[in-house]
Amino acid sequence: MKIYISADMEGISGVVGLGHVSPEDKEYERFRKLMTREVNAVVEAAVQCGAKQVLINDSHNTMDNILIEELHPKAVLISGSPKPMSMMEGIDESFDAVFFVGYHARAGSAPAIMDHTYTGRVFCVEVNGKKLSEAGLNARIAGCFNVPVALVTGDQLTIECAKQELNDFVGVIVKEAVGRYAAKIYPFEVVKEKLKAGVEEAMHRLKEFKPTVEQEPVEVKLTFYSSAFTETASLLPNVERLDARTIRYTAKNYLEAYRLLRVCLSLSSLAK
Repeated sequence: MKIYISADMEGISGVVGLGHVSPEDKEYERFRKLMTREVNAVVEAAVQCGAKQVLINDSHNTMDNILIEELHPKAVLISGSPKPMSMMEGIDESFDAVFFVGYHARAGSAPAIMDHTYTGRVFCVEVNGKKLSEAGLNARIAGCFNVPVALVTGDQLTIECAKQELNDFVGVIVKEAVGRYAAKIYPFEVVKEKLKAGVEEAMHRLKEFKPTVEQEPVEVKLTFYSSAFTETASLLPNVERLDARTIRYTAKNYLEAYRLLRVCLSLSSLAK
């Protein structure tokens, strides 16, 4: 049994504020330990349920948050950025399932801890007319390799968004958001038991889950918060500017659409 984990940080159980997830903040070192601890709990539960290989892709910010010196001995870590497949680096057909750990809701969700979609510059991403969160976008990458998402963890809006965007999976609510920077937090032993139960259910139901596969061709609409971001992203060939803040393009398949999305997001960061 081979499990792939994409681990973000905003959806980790104790995280509620920007200072918790920003490397330049004094609180960051404390919370990267909490992230490592929570990912390890998921790995431990997966191993106990029969996983022989677990690959973890650190998927937050500069993607070097998880502490290798504290990593579960049965796991392998992909750390650092940029990576060709970003939050889904390392995924291929050999995996039995994908787990999204520490994920968050899509931009515009409330109440939700630090809702956004890949970057704070993005207002909305639509794929073939459907609004997607990072879970929805990344699940479709897994779908390109015929691998289902079996587990998603985060706050309650994370799970709600994922249910709208993915095929069936097990959702584990590790905290209850009451605002963008506030949540009801539980002791880690309680969270650990919830994660263990969620992983056990996901592993026992693996044969039930189906990959989330996007219909081709793939139309993407990307709406930014500022027209400045749109100006730079719309310089790409075959990218159409629909209005001050929205661009649109069509790709022959989802992998191509995803790569172009990443390029658009990178170009948008050049705007002052």
